[in-house]
Formats: sequence, structure tokens, C-alpha cells
Amino acid sequence: MTRFLPDRFTIMLVCTVILASVLPIHGQWAEWFGIATNVAIGLLFFLHGARLSREVVIGGLLHWRLHLTILLMTFAIFPLLGIGIGFIPENILPAPLYMGILFLCVLPSTVQSSIAFTSMAGGNVPAAIVAASGSNLFGMFLTPLLAGLLLSTAGGGGVSWDAVEKIALQLLAPFVLGQILQPWIGNWVRARKTLLMPIDRGSILMVVYSAFSEAVMEGIWRTFSIRDIGTVVVIDMLLLAVVLCITMFGSRLLGFSKQDEITITFCGSKKSLASGVPMANAIFSGQSTSVGAVVLPIMLFHQIQLMACAVIAQKYAQRQKEKEARLARETAEQLAQKTAEAPEPAQLPA
Repeated sequence: MTRFLPDRFTIMLVCTVILASVLPIHGQWAEWFGIATNVAIGLLFFLHGARLSREVVIGGLLHWRLHLTILLMTFAIFPLLGIGIGFIPENILPAPLYMGILFLCVLPSTVQSSIAFTSMAGGNVPAAIVAASGSNLFGMFLTPLLAGLLLSTAGGGGVSWDAVEKIALQLLAPFVLGQILQPWIGNWVRARKTLLMPIDRGSILMVVYSAFSEAVMEGIWRTFSIRDIGTVVVIDMLLLAVVLCITMFGSRLLGFSKQDEITITFCGSKKSLASGVPMANAIFSGQSTSVGAVVLPIMLFHQIQLMACAVIAQKYAQRQKEKEARLARETAEQLAQKTAEAPEPAQLPA
């Protein structure tokens, strides 16, 4: 039952939303907090760049079919599904929440959880590292491009050049700097993963607090009802279910091995909260659509994907154990049969 419970970070996200609802930050304090948040986000993407080993990238590029499949799933199939969700009437799914779901569909894949679930399930871990990291690297360019294209089509105002410039300066530039310095500081950063985790998660919590504080001041909880939030949860669950089916059965039809199928399933079905929240803050800040309304579907999808993928990873691992046990049992039976059928050694005369 513990696998269905929210993880610690999700609980922290919920507490942050509650805090922003009760004590929203505003005025001069909000401006100073926004500057601190931007610094934290820049540091976060600098560390992402410093963590990614170039040897891993070069080695993983050899498995181009797997990576191309994951990229097409993340930046083509997902957005098409998002467009399809747009046919839901606005009286069922309010436009600002649909903007959040559409933005969710153009986000890159997660890194940490994709690799962790792939490892747990017995998949191709090196390929998962490259695929998830590459998805985030391509996401720096593709997410703003796709967001601008789809949101303008859906009537969301698109993405301004100021937002693109903000993403380039706040997210891409620190990432590139981290990659440049990676040969000198990469090992140090990777060796201190637990020490640097507060920066990773703290920056996300800061953006969520700032976004929901602004949304509360604009009356987000008066705008959206419990039914609206429940609708988003159902849509997120259905979206994830469809994508999991496509990645799982599609990889089998394409002839990938079981290890590669696991990697495609987990890397191709996830969306990154760590990248999505800062990008949403950069793209939607100052627009008519509230950042809080955009972030809400991403936060809900984050927890749903963690719970669902935890169950699927355990199923994959259990099947692998059963397969290994069956092979060991068959090998033992064959060995015993050969021993029984072997002729008796000839007896020497007395």
C-alpha cells in the first residue's frame, strides 16, 4: 500500500500550495522573493549541465532508434494528444486549466525518476540516462517552440520573444555553462547528489509558492471548483494511461528488446516538473493565463505518474524474477534428466 502514498516531495508541494493559499506573498516582498527564485532556478539548471557526462551522451547516441522513439513520443505524440483534449467543452474543462494540460504535453521527460524506475524494472539504464537527459536538452528549444505554436492555436496568446529570451538567459545559459565546466566539476557535483538536492527541490518549491501566491491574489480558488480540479485529475490519468499503452505496446511492435521496452515506457511517458515549473514561470508570467493555473495540472500529473510507474516497475521486476527462476528450474531439470539418462560406467573384472 505504501507505493500508492504520496512521496515526500509531493507532500511538500501540497504544503507549499496551502501556505501560498493562507499566506500569499505580495508587494515588495514578492519582488525580492522573485529575484531569489530566479537565482535558484539558474543554479538548478547549472547543476543539471554539470551533472551530465559527455561520455554518457556520446555512448548513448549509438542507440539512435530508441532515442528517436522517445523524442517522438515526448514532443510529437504527447502534443497531438493535448490537441485532442482541446475538443472537451470549456464548461467541463476551463480554458486556463486546458492551457496547463497543453503545456504539460510539450514538456521534456523527467531525469531522476525515469532512470530510477528503469533501473528498478531491469531496463537499459545507460540508454535511460542519455534519453532523459537528451529530452531535457532538446526541451530547452522545443518546449518554447511547441508551446508558442500550440498555445497560439488554442487561443492562449502564444509565447512572446521576451519569454524566449528569459528562458535562454535563465535556463539555457546556466545549463551551457555547467556543461562547459563539467570536465572540472562534474565528478564533484555527482558525488554530492544528496547535498545538492535541496537546491534541486527548493527552487521548484520557490516557484510554486510564488506562482500560487500570485494566483491566490487573482482568486484562483474562486475561479476553479473542486469539480474542475477533479476533471484535471481524470484527464491526467487518462492521458498517462494512453501514453503508457502506446510506449509499451508500440516498442514491442517496433521490435525492441524487453530492456529497451522498459526504457521507452518510462522515459517516453513522463513529464518533468523540475523543468516545467520554471519554464511556465518564464513563459506565462505577465500573461492573462495565471501561472498557478498552468502549474496545477503539471503538479497533479507528477504525482499520478510516480504512483503508476512505481506499480509498473514492480510488475516488470517481478516478471523478470519469475523468468529467471523458471529458467533456473528448467536448467536444473534438464541437467537432472541428462544425469539419469547417462550410461552406467563399465565394471572392471575382479
